[in-house]
Amino acid sequence: MSDDTWAGTSLPDRFADEAYASVKGYVRTHVLHQQLLRHLPPAPARVLDVGGGAGHQSFPLAQAGYDVTLLDSSPAMLDKARQRLNRLPDQARQRVTLVQADGENADEAVKGARFAAVLCHGVLGYQEHPELLLDQLCRCAADGGLVSIMTGNARTMAVRPALERRWDDALAAFDTRTETVPGLGVRGRADTVEELSELVRRRGVEPLCWYGVWLFVDWLEFCGVELDPGDAEQVAATVAVELEASQRDPYRQLSRAFHLVARKLPSFSRGVARLGVASTNRASVRHA
Repeated sequence: MSDDTWAGTSLPDRFADEAYASVKGYVRTHVLHQQLLRHLPPAPARVLDVGGGAGHQSFPLAQAGYDVTLLDSSPAMLDKARQRLNRLPDQARQRVTLVQADGENADEAVKGARFAAVLCHGVLGYQEHPELLLDQLCRCAADGGLVSIMTGNARTMAVRPALERRWDDALAAFDTRTETVPGLGVRGRADTVEELSELVRRRGVEPLCWYGVWLFVDWLEFCGVELDPGDAEQVAATVAVELEASQRDPYRQLSRAFHLVARKLPSFSRGVARLGVASTNRASVRHA
């Protein structure tokens, strides 16, 4: 997403202050956080959040003791990140570094540093050709480090228009990968778990598991149901159900987004893996 999308508009405030203050925004942050904690090494491991926006995902990690670098291309969003950073306790603030750069130039922007975990949540879908960004995500991860990607689920594109009773749009959505993102006015693109797994595997990063993100809260929103973020008991119950659904079939398959967690292989293993892929490809050609 270009800087112009955010600059000179109220979008940074709406996105950072309003969207994440909703029950749906809280569900996204909390569910992803719990999923990450299952795989992250102990603090103070280094974490790079590519396209991290206002820090909603990475600042809780800083508060948990992790050394966080938040990289974003938008000066407007980084301003929001600074505002939110000032609200954190001193110790957590000292563990956060903000960097302005495109994700496609992440390696250069962090001066070749390698991280125990590289996060990229809600960014890949804005890339028409995501290969360059994936190169950078996988390159910035240390050997044995995690690569965590959240992106739209291409297999549920018909859900939103169907629940909004836009039947012609829903019918067309079964065979499309893109949609206009509400509130932003830009086109978003979705992926499948299998395709994204293969793309990172080609870059020496082995998928470990995947989770769903946003199921029932999405369906309720599309049906016009408003959830009260001030009802703490209801929010906690909602999060518990969403977290459970995120790791169970068939529920996770129906989520509008998915979260892929993968681990970068050591250098030697990456070389062997690439040889294996090449051999498989050659065998396929010969068989064909």
